[in-house]
Amino acid sequence: MRIRRIAGAVAALALIAAGTTACQDSRGVATGSGGKPKVTIIVGGLEKVIYLPAMLSQQLGNFAAQGLDVELQGEQSGATAETSLVAKQVDGVVGFYDHTIDLQAKGQCIESVVQMANIPGEAEMIGTANANTIKSAADFKGRKLGVTSLGSSTDFLTKALAAKAGVGADQYTPVKVGAGQTFIASLDNGGIDGGMTTDPTIAKLTSTGKAKVLYDLRTVEGTKAALGGLYPASSLYLNCDFVQQHRDVVQKLANAFVATLKWMSQHSPEEIAAKMPPSYSGGDQALYVKSIKDSIGMFNTDGTMDADGAKNALEVLSTFSTNVKPRKDSIDLSKTYTTEFVDAAAKQG
Repeated sequence: MRIRRIAGAVAALALIAAGTTACQDSRGVATGSGGKPKVTIIVGGLEKVIYLPAMLSQQLGNFAAQGLDVELQGEQSGATAETSLVAKQVDGVVGFYDHTIDLQAKGQCIESVVQMANIPGEAEMIGTANANTIKSAADFKGRKLGVTSLGSSTDFLTKALAAKAGVGADQYTPVKVGAGQTFIASLDNGGIDGGMTTDPTIAKLTSTGKAKVLYDLRTVEGTKAALGGLYPASSLYLNCDFVQQHRDVVQKLANAFVATLKWMSQHSPEEIAAKMPPSYSGGDQALYVKSIKDSIGMFNTDGTMDADGAKNALEVLSTFSTNVKPRKDSIDLSKTYTTEFVDAAAKQG
C-alpha cells in the first residue's frame, strides 16, 4: 500500500485544462507491481469518515482481489482533487458527486461510476460561544465560516444553506481552514465562527463541547430538511475518456468498492474501525468508533445513484453557483454518472 500526500499549490483549473495534451488524453493505464494495472486515486481527505470506503477497500484487499495495484493519495480539499483529475495527474477521485456537475458547466466531462452515499455526511458546526446568536443560516450574515477550501463541496454546501435562507455568498466570509486539527484550531482562535466539516472532526468538537451542530447532513431527514431532497455525495468519479477507454479497469474498481459497501453493511462500527490504519483514530479509538457510528447511515449498500438526488444536486447548485446557474438547462445529468458498472458488479455477486 502506498499513500502519498499532495503538497503545494495546484495550478488553476482553466490553465490546466488548456494545457492538457492529446497524448495524456489517450494514455494507457500504467503497470504496477506484478504486472497489474496501476490506478492512482486521489481522495479528498483519506481520514474523513465520508471517504472511508476508499481506504477500507485497500485494507480489506478488495483492490488486490480484482487484480489491481491501487495507489491512494490524500488531499484535504475536493477542489484540489478535481483539478488533479482534469490535469490527468491521477486516474480517479473519491470525492463529492457535485463536482461532476460543476465541471460540466466548465466544459469538462467527469463521470461518477460508484455512488457511495446519497447524502453529504457533513454538518454545519457553530462554535459554542456563538450558538445563541447563530441559530439558522439566516444568521450567517457578517460571519466567518470555515470550509476546506474555496470551490470545495463544503464551500458549495455552505453557500446552498445561505442561499436558501436569503443570504448571499458576499454577505459572509468563507475561510479556508481544511479539516481536522486545522479546523478545530481556527475555531479555537476565533478565525471562524463555525463551518462545514465531517467526522471525526464533528465527534471531536461535540465531545469537547467546543461546537454544536446547526445543520446535520449525516442523515436523510436532516439533508432533506436543509437541502430540499437527497444530495448525492461520496463517489468514485473519473474522466469520461478514461471510463470509455478502460472499461475493464473501471469494472474492477466498481467491483471492489461495491464489495466494500456490502461488507460495511454487514459489520459493526467497531469492526470497521478495527480494519482502518491505527493513525486514523488519533489516539482515541472510542471516539473514532463513535464518529463512524454517527455517519455510517450515509452509505448505501450497492453503489447506485438516486436519480432524484442527482436532480436535486443540480437544483441546489443552480441556486448559488455562478458556473451552474446560467447553464442549468443545458446540463446533461446522464453524462455525470452511470450505474452500468455497479449494476454489473451486483450481477457478479
